[in-house]
Amino acid sequence: MTTRRYRLGVMLGDGIGPEIIPASVRVVDAALAASAAEPVDWQELPLGASAIEEHGSAIPAATMAALAELDGWLLGPHDSAAYPEPHRSQLNPSGTIRKQFDLYANIRPARGFEGGTAIAPDTDLVIVRENTEGFYADRNTYAGTGEFMPTPDVAIAMGVFTRPAIERIARAAFELARRRRNKVTIVHKANVLQLTSGLFKRVCLEVAEGYPDVEVDDFHIDAMTVHLLRRASSFDVVVAENMFGDILSDMAGELAGSLGIAPSVNASDERAMAQAAHGSAPDIAGTGLANPIAMILSSGMLLDWMGTRYGDIRAADAGVRVEDAVRAAVRGGVSTRDLGGEASTDEFTDAVVERIAAS
Repeated sequence: MTTRRYRLGVMLGDGIGPEIIPASVRVVDAALAASAAEPVDWQELPLGASAIEEHGSAIPAATMAALAELDGWLLGPHDSAAYPEPHRSQLNPSGTIRKQFDLYANIRPARGFEGGTAIAPDTDLVIVRENTEGFYADRNTYAGTGEFMPTPDVAIAMGVFTRPAIERIARAAFELARRRRNKVTIVHKANVLQLTSGLFKRVCLEVAEGYPDVEVDDFHIDAMTVHLLRRASSFDVVVAENMFGDILSDMAGELAGSLGIAPSVNASDERAMAQAAHGSAPDIAGTGLANPIAMILSSGMLLDWMGTRYGDIRAADAGVRVEDAVRAAVRGGVSTRDLGGEASTDEFTDAVVERIAAS
């Protein structure tokens, strides 16, 4: 049986990051132990407001260099809008990492919790979001951004779509569908953006020809929002360009319960980064009220990604144990206040670790 000892980076970030990241580390360690896998060698790296104070940068060069030597990373939320200038106007830490390491696939599941507070509790889908191009100005150019102002009263943004980037995100979506329920939905706006979004649709359909076992359909982005609201349970894997995928994944997270339970990984073919979909919640930082579910589940996704990448059955099993234990805790009535419970961050984490140990 293939197994290996992983070296993972830990970046606490801002706000509630120093609470939910250690919680996730505890859960990962417990899951690996329960799966008889090798323990992780953790390496904490500076990032965020504390890194600005100590190193003069929200993501120091030493952090970036260290990341290149690791198998994967856990990234806490950051509050870049609160950074002092010039750091506030620079590409934020997560964007910098995604761009540097070409983390082209942002995988965002949305699955309702039994015993939770989901609007659509039968939601069970995954948004596969292209993470390097589209209309996001911080990612679609080699240098500078894709936004410019020829006059003070005119602002212009470029959208960049390329065949290689579309092909690889489409393949990621179809490969994931084969591990789930064999259905992919392509989201686009090809009726209006005929060249850019049209290229996205056409190339995705071309890739689909190599997956005859996977059912394919497609919707315009505006229609897709309606379909998600009305029948979220009918969707399996949804592939979309950057901006559409970002919007749809937040919507799907709310349908499944809240952004507090919305996990994600950002991945290339070589590395992956666990990162919760929510923000840093500075208003509750340090109070013990933070919901660690999204970050814990993101860490479980990272274990699954490593298990698939390296053929490591034990790491993949540990990822399953993480999700099962989180769901068992919520189903058993243990949750933080945002989900209607009374547990603190540490109390919820304790409940998850206990269920892993008992599994």
